[in-house]
Amino acid sequence: MRPKILSKRTLLIVVPLGGILLAALLLNFIPKTSIQSGSASLVENVSTLSHQNQAIVGLPTRLKIPGIGVDTAILSLGLTANGAMDVPKSPTEVAWFNLGPRPGKSGSAVIAGHYDWTNNMPAVFANIHKLRIGDKIYIEDEKGVITAFVVSKTRVYGKDEIVPEVFISNDGKARLNLITCTGSWNKAEKTYSNRLVVFTEKE
Repeated sequence: MRPKILSKRTLLIVVPLGGILLAALLLNFIPKTSIQSGSASLVENVSTLSHQNQAIVGLPTRLKIPGIGVDTAILSLGLTANGAMDVPKSPTEVAWFNLGPRPGKSGSAVIAGHYDWTNNMPAVFANIHKLRIGDKIYIEDEKGVITAFVVSKTRVYGKDEIVPEVFISNDGKARLNLITCTGSWNKAEKTYSNRLVVFTEKE
């Protein structure tokens, strides 16, 4: 199953691949008036953020969340040919959306991880719902530099809800948003009912 970029909405979805649950992000266009001050689309805005002085911040290689025992590799992934955010093959890894800014740069960096795996085995973000405002999250880059982020809020969205605030911010702050699934399992659709987003800001 390879979802395409559709028009006029941003969706968070889960797709099955080879019997394994993959937490995928479907990035769609948002109506221009809702996210821009000029003529750029959501994708153009994200792309612009990702190319502004990126060399100053190293590529993220490791995510550490001491409060829930996470210490895992970060993959650098973009979109598949059909417009879905690519995802890690392993339940222990997470994926940084590399069409957005690097963690530590101005804007909203996004990292997605699995909530569960086959046979209900816990995955990397199985306990992310336990994070609270003020908890620390750390990103280590390719140069060994560690950047700290502080949880500012958590939000639960419906799987089809429009969520431009997850990918776009224009206040000049460096943000890192972690995404996974939550809610009840829909056996027929093979997806969870909701998406959990943990919003953080650079310390």
